[in-house]
Amino acid sequence: MAIDTLNEPVFDPQTVYQTVRKRAWVTIGVPLAILFYLVYTWFAFGVPDLLSRAQPERAAILATDSVAYKIHVTKLLRRDIMEVAIEGERRATYDAENLPDWVEVNGTDAFVDLGKGYEVQITGKVMEFSVPDYGVIKVTATNNGVNTELPPGPVPDWILDNPKKFDARPTLDRRVQVTKTKIEVHNYFGGWENFWFPFHSELYGMSFSQLWALALSNERLDPSQSNMSLIMHEFLENPDWQHGEIFTALFETIMMAVLGTLTAAIFGLPLAFLAARNFTPSKILRFGTRRLFDFLRGIDMLIWSLIFIRAFGLGPLTGALAIAFTDTGSLGKLFSEALENIDNKQVEGVRATGASQIQRYRFGVIPQILPVFVSQVLYYLESNTRSATVIGALGAGGIGLMLVETMKTSRDWENTSYIIVLTIVVVIAMDQTSGWLRRRLIEGK
Repeated sequence: MAIDTLNEPVFDPQTVYQTVRKRAWVTIGVPLAILFYLVYTWFAFGVPDLLSRAQPERAAILATDSVAYKIHVTKLLRRDIMEVAIEGERRATYDAENLPDWVEVNGTDAFVDLGKGYEVQITGKVMEFSVPDYGVIKVTATNNGVNTELPPGPVPDWILDNPKKFDARPTLDRRVQVTKTKIEVHNYFGGWENFWFPFHSELYGMSFSQLWALALSNERLDPSQSNMSLIMHEFLENPDWQHGEIFTALFETIMMAVLGTLTAAIFGLPLAFLAARNFTPSKILRFGTRRLFDFLRGIDMLIWSLIFIRAFGLGPLTGALAIAFTDTGSLGKLFSEALENIDNKQVEGVRATGASQIQRYRFGVIPQILPVFVSQVLYYLESNTRSATVIGALGAGGIGLMLVETMKTSRDWENTSYIIVLTIVVVIAMDQTSGWLRRRLIEGK
């Protein structure tokens, strides 16, 4: 029997070698290129320097301040008086008869129980700090600074001791400081202080049930207004949290996003007809309209905001204009592409009924692009709610400006957290609302 060798595959060693080598280059070269890029960006962006300057301890302190508050027990040595106040604020100072139960004041001396074995005794110009598993730290304030007596052994890293100041923070929620002018103890508690009402308000410390009973009561705390009006006034005009101003700023931010997005949609749709190939035969007109879209969306929203701030000054209108200009270009381009992809048979069917050109657009074109129009406008509205916050931080007003103001103080981090939480709530609400509108308008549910 003859062996058929005509159909047997013939392997060229040189070809096989070249193929394997090419695949090896791809297999090895691509990961090496990615690795090189990552190494380059690591040093180009200054990541090593950033990590060397990072302060995780400070970040932990700021995070603690965002979700907690502290009560200061302070002895002013020059005036020889003792003060107990929330965050050290004069308008949140405790009376001698209403001190916290963990503070005992005897004249100008005090005993502070920080819990879990941490205790502070202040006598004259001497502070004794008892720390579990370490010992008693004794610090004396002098005319030139402080004298410190530490237990034997190495100094813990949570102690900062120099001739001018003593500072100890064994835990995140306990801290003592001594200088030649004052002795101060910080005790931290979870939550936001005075969130509902000011410290010296008649409503301070009331539970929800007590407030509800007060609102329904005919006996007025303030003869000039109802109890419900008093409750709302005390809450909205809280000087520590500025609820009324923050809610107004949030409303401005939402209106900025809504006005800018609707303006962009109103101008973007008719311009999209001029940019669509199947609606505008003139190449010059199409080219000019498309370049207009490129110009409007090519300049970032933040740049437009800076331009309008210089032109018209600070205010929500500048933010709305910045959103409108940028989104007119973006929505116009999306709408024009949707118009170029419509089904002309539906338009021809409407034309066969003798409809005018406007009627053909109304009944033959708009129903086809309506889902794209609604979904894109609602999506941009959600996105612009976040963008309006950033634009407001540049000076356009709204919640963004208040957020920057709280961050500048470097001490009102709980107010910063409050504004961030409200912003997230608004974004979630806008997302849910837009989803509901999308289902109602497109799906008919």
